[in-house]
Order: sequence, then C-alpha cells, then structure tokens
Amino acid sequence: MTVIKVDLSSIDRVKRFANTLLRFDGDFDLVSDRYIVDAKSIMGIFSLDLSKPISLQISNDSEEVLKALEEFKVQE
Repeated sequence: MTVIKVDLSSIDRVKRFANTLLRFDGDFDLVSDRYIVDAKSIMGIFSLDLSKPISLQISNDSEEVLKALEEFKVQE
C-alpha cells in the first residue's frame, strides 16, 4: 500500500480526481483525521474537510495509477 497527500481544494479538482480513480481497479481511501471514505465517491469526498491536503491510501500502486494522480499530489 502507498500513501500520498493530495490537494482537492476545488469542486473541479474533486470531479477530475474521482473520475481519474474510476478508471482503475483496486481500493482507494481518503483519510482525514478519524474519517475514511472511498476516494471514488464524490459524495464521500465532499463530506471531508477539503481546505487542507488529505491522505490517499492506494492499494493498486502501479506506475500507471501513480502517474495519473501526479496532478493532485502535494509536493512535500
């Protein structure tokens, strides 16, 4: 499993992010404080505090998935 921080600070970014993940098999979970939601669920994403970067847990951490998520990744 791989964990990265993502920035989903706008409605457009959330839509693009969820649509990107829908192309791939595997589990993708967003973790914010004590809440965990399915990262493929737009409604679930909007239930989180999107004002700060969120941890994304990736079960399918293939090179293709990581490349597709590059635009959302927070550079630390």
